Amino acid sequence: MTQLSNISLLKRGKVRDVYDVGNEHLLIIATDRISAFDCISPTPIPDKGIVLTQLSNFWFEKTESIVPNHIVDAAPEMSEWGDDVGRSSDEIKGRSVLVKKTRPLVVEAVVRGYLAGSGWKEYCQTGKICGVTLPPGLAESEPLPEPIYTPATKAEQGMHDENIPFEYTIDIVGRILAESVRDISLQLYTLASEYARERGIIIADTKFEFGLVEGKLVLIDELITPDSSRFWPLDEYEPGKSQPSFDKQYVRDYLESLDWDKTPPAPELPADIVAGTLVRYREALFCLTT
Repeated sequence: MTQLSNISLLKRGKVRDVYDVGNEHLLIIATDRISAFDCISPTPIPDKGIVLTQLSNFWFEKTESIVPNHIVDAAPEMSEWGDDVGRSSDEIKGRSVLVKKTRPLVVEAVVRGYLAGSGWKEYCQTGKICGVTLPPGLAESEPLPEPIYTPATKAEQGMHDENIPFEYTIDIVGRILAESVRDISLQLYTLASEYARERGIIIADTKFEFGLVEGKLVLIDELITPDSSRFWPLDEYEPGKSQPSFDKQYVRDYLESLDWDKTPPAPELPADIVAGTLVRYREALFCLTT
């Protein structure tokens, strides 16, 4: 949790604190909070916010040819907003970005290339994911015939995201915008998954968030991180079961082993789970950016 004087705190999200710095800009700070099953853990993951910020910045730059993003300054100078904020520079260095203010869309853009997570559970029950009919007989973690777009509603803190059919997004944001978000999301996933595979990582699925600036779509929030994606090591990949990962599935698996009903408050995380999570996040950053 951050506490900055001189500038106005706009909101605290599951992971990010957002400050209004005027002039059509926001300061976004990625904290070390971690959420799972839409509940914030009381146990932080040290330096996680730095990993998320650096990896997001990498992807924002890499995907500019597909869609513009909200980044104004990936390494803002804190003293710009007064001495009190400047004194916090060391505390928030590497985890802060200055971005354009946007009107966020209320739909999360999820793209899946493999059958995992809630998509696997839904497929087992219905043979579909978000209304998309899939071939029968697919195994857990198996690649889909082609990546599919499976949008979701954006949950408030403590609530669960809900997968929705694409047609519902048309009702929410209109056909032209809904189709643009879908098509851009599939392009982004294709670019990122091909790049990551060359570096030994399978991006099984990921989610994108979009906003509008003067009526134009821009990418916002975070981008293709271990918080928003499933990263699997290519050299250990074996369909038919759950996969080892470089993402917060490690935390989810631990929480699934507990007698917890997935409602707040979330349980504390033991030291070995904290350390193991950080190792996985750092390995994903290293593999993808070096």
